[in-house]
Amino acid sequence: MNLTVTTDEWTGPDDEFASEGPSEAADSESSEDDSSHEANRGRVALIATPIGNLADLTLRALERLRHSDVICCEDTRHSLRLLQRYAVGRKTLVSLHDRNEDRRIDEIISRARAGEAIAVLSDAGMPTVSDPGFRLVRACIEAGVPVDVLPGPSAVLTALAGSGLPTDAFYFGGFLPPKSGRRETEMREALDRTCTSIYFESPHRIARTLRVIATLSPDRPVCVARELTKKFETYHRGNAADLATQFENSPRKGEMTLVISGKPRRRSSE
Repeated sequence: MNLTVTTDEWTGPDDEFASEGPSEAADSESSEDDSSHEANRGRVALIATPIGNLADLTLRALERLRHSDVICCEDTRHSLRLLQRYAVGRKTLVSLHDRNEDRRIDEIISRARAGEAIAVLSDAGMPTVSDPGFRLVRACIEAGVPVDVLPGPSAVLTALAGSGLPTDAFYFGGFLPPKSGRRETEMREALDRTCTSIYFESPHRIARTLRVIATLSPDRPVCVARELTKKFETYHRGNAADLATQFENSPRKGEMTLVISGKPRRRSSE
């Protein structure tokens, strides 16, 4: 399919529907394309998007985006770059973020019931996972609107796989609390687990968080995965004490994923 995108087709307030009604199909759309669109009508698709490298968008995700009428975006301006990169075509863009999700739900479900194909994107990774979309999915399930999940890039799994720490069982705690007291409580709980723990952390706090871990368990193996899939992707591996000193002496910028090894499991007596 050869579709073009112009900026004018996408303009509109960030917090409003960019256009009305279903998107216009390209004149060259094949019968196969029509069939794909028909299969998606009345359905809501959660689509995982690249976490840094735009080349990581899956073929299945691209096809579903091209056959969607409405694309719900955490930030329409951010998603627009991805859609333009892949010449997805003219679509209705709807902002869907933490501050407006509740009041968007009824309209999105109404559009799905009217036969439109709906796609949901977050800025990076899978919608609903530390991102908007959970309340929409729950409402769709209650309303009987089918929900499809298209897997793809994940900062959690990428960091875990590259950390060199045990992957047989893990806990994901989302974004660490900004307040030091709650953050220390969370770190104590992580250090008490026998499974690997994974968190998102701000570059402005990562050194302090590592120091908390080092104070509680200096030899605990940890990994900080930085700027995953991007040009300056780096895995910082070592024990908590060494990494705390490293980040204190040489602050890093960029998106951080913290991976903490669990405490050794006790072997059951034979």
